Amino acid sequence: MKICVYGASSNNIHESFIKNTEELGFKLASRGHSLVFGGGTNGLMGAIARGTTRGGGEVIGVAPTFFNVDGVLYEACTKMIPTETMRERKQIMEDLSDAFIMTPGGIGTFEEFFEILTLKQLARHAKPIAIFNVDGFYDPLLAFLQHAIDEGFMNERAKNMFDVFTDADALLDYLETDKKEAMLYKDFK
Repeated sequence: MKICVYGASSNNIHESFIKNTEELGFKLASRGHSLVFGGGTNGLMGAIARGTTRGGGEVIGVAPTFFNVDGVLYEACTKMIPTETMRERKQIMEDLSDAFIMTPGGIGTFEEFFEILTLKQLARHAKPIAIFNVDGFYDPLLAFLQHAIDEGFMNERAKNMFDVFTDADALLDYLETDKKEAMLYKDFK
């Protein structure tokens, strides 16, 4: 399985995020999966790539050519796919991947997660989506999503399109066994 992982590019984060994400990458590779990611060497992008490399897995980076400057891209990728734009990058990552994981991150990670979640809601794919909630990082976001549901801005069924994990093995078990079908847009009206 090719698993797309979204995550922070910042190194200015607590070590536990890096350690847990690197371990996730190692376990992903140890189970025979390949990594598809944004190609970066820093933050959680670098952590997931290092872990996957350490586990002997295939590492597929997808990055716009303007990121090709010293110290930005992960040099040990099995394959690096250059793109012209961020939009093209996301499309290639989506097309290559069989499943998606959101690790802790910032605005770019949120944007990638919400786009892939929206596409699932619109039945553009039926691939499993998981949130790796290291140290409760996504607790406020999950509370906000529940608030949007409570206020009628989202359908309760939207929560069934992804699952949340604090344990890497449980997360990978979920991706390996998830058979949920994408719900049709009409189900959310």
